[in-house]
Amino acid sequence: MRLSLALLAVSASLVAAEDIVYNSIHNATPIIGTWSTGSKHVVTGPGFANPAQESFTYPSTTGVGIAFSDDYWYEIARYRFASNATQPNCIVGTVLWAHGHYDLLANGSIILTPVGDGYQQVQAPCLATSNFMQNYNDTELYQSWRIFMDPVDGPKLHMFQFDGSPVAPMFQLSTTPNMLPKQMLRNVSGEVATTTSNGLVSTQTGVTRRRKAKRSGAESLQRPVGAVSMLVLAGFLAAVL
Repeated sequence: MRLSLALLAVSASLVAAEDIVYNSIHNATPIIGTWSTGSKHVVTGPGFANPAQESFTYPSTTGVGIAFSDDYWYEIARYRFASNATQPNCIVGTVLWAHGHYDLLANGSIILTPVGDGYQQVQAPCLATSNFMQNYNDTELYQSWRIFMDPVDGPKLHMFQFDGSPVAPMFQLSTTPNMLPKQMLRNVSGEVATTTSNGLVSTQTGVTRRRKAKRSGAESLQRPVGAVSMLVLAGFLAAVL
């Protein structure tokens, strides 16, 4: 794991030749707090995920939420639908939760390193197993970030992925991070295998927990969206948010 993170840090060091000065010119406000994209309905904390039960409370719309604390913990929540142009009925829905530690590197990039208890629900109607849960434990690199002051919505966080592609802007909901307890919240068994690809370290349990979702702990992702037509609309919204 240490070697893989070292390789990731080397990749991050190539992003920029000069160190970033975290001042008011670069950031209108500190990154500490709770942030959310678009309609701001996807929010971290106990209202989104229950790791002990391996369950979710589905937001009314898709989006991404993230929170940063002053002691370098982060928590992330994602709710997405991915459309399929060749098979319109095969939209894949994903709802995800993870937390861990973050590092602000001198070159302006951010590394998110999970503690290993993250999980996600995947609904893929065209697969043999159409609704299942699996562990999620990916270390993520964001090439750069800045915080601007939006005249209407206030602080707006812009983050760019390892390849430079932008993430949907996030708006600050609170200067206080809305998080679950900063500790391991799920028992995850199996050895950890680490691979590196395009600057992204992917860490997953040796035995992938790919199973049908429990009816009590993971309902169909179609439930908060409704009919198929609304599912298609959600896929479109996920693409533009």
